[in-house]
Amino acid sequence: MAILRLGTFNLLHGMSVADQQVDPARLSAAAKELSADVLGLQEADRAQERSGLVDQTALIAEAMGAAHFRFVPAVHGTPGPQSGWQPSAADDGQDTEGPTYGVGLVSRLPVAHWRVRRFEAAPHRLPLLIPAQPRPRVMWIPDEPRIALAAVVDGPSGPFSVVTAHLSFVPGYNGRQLRRIARWVDDLPRPLFLLGDFNLPGRLPARLTGYTPLAVTPTYPSWKPKIQLDHVLADGLGPDRVRRVSVRTLAVSDHCGLAVDVDL
Repeated sequence: MAILRLGTFNLLHGMSVADQQVDPARLSAAAKELSADVLGLQEADRAQERSGLVDQTALIAEAMGAAHFRFVPAVHGTPGPQSGWQPSAADDGQDTEGPTYGVGLVSRLPVAHWRVRRFEAAPHRLPLLIPAQPRPRVMWIPDEPRIALAAVVDGPSGPFSVVTAHLSFVPGYNGRQLRRIARWVDDLPRPLFLLGDFNLPGRLPARLTGYTPLAVTPTYPSWKPKIQLDHVLADGLGPDRVRRVSVRTLAVSDHCGLAVDVDL
């Protein structure tokens, strides 16, 4: 029996909802608590002043004891309604200078191949609920460029594929992005696991892709989960292989961490 723990976590750049602070030690502790073998990250910072200038993907990899990881920036600069960020075209965050923000994938198992898919930002602003104390506030936020990051992993029973993505919050755009990702990875080895914050609720991602949902559970907001925005889907592996689903309210982020144990 080969049990693999897959996880997905929207970091909110490592910020605590309780005190609005970013502490790298808290982020490391959150990664250790999830204890995934392969972990997809969204809203990860690199070299941002707001998060202590650290590479959060590398920090999490170190906390997990994982030698294989990659960060891909979606934007240069600091995301926000008035921060002057620019879309990124770099496929490896280590090849960029200055503050960036994007997605990451961390694996304790060897990675044989990486692949990146980019999507332009939707030309819309939408009112979003932003975590803040003493109460959340609503702000009009522009969409950002979006990324899917795929890896072919050398597993104990042979190769499998993992994709992590952070999709648009604009209705319609996110669904099209998800369907395009499914077509984009059609040639990768199965089983294939699709992880991430899709900004799509419940069973809708499974219906859009035809993949199997391995976890059906609320993940947002972290302090009182009511809706599922964070997903673990599979193609080539059925729900009978799921051994455990874990939803964790961690010390950072407005999203819960989601982990699924599967028998390969």
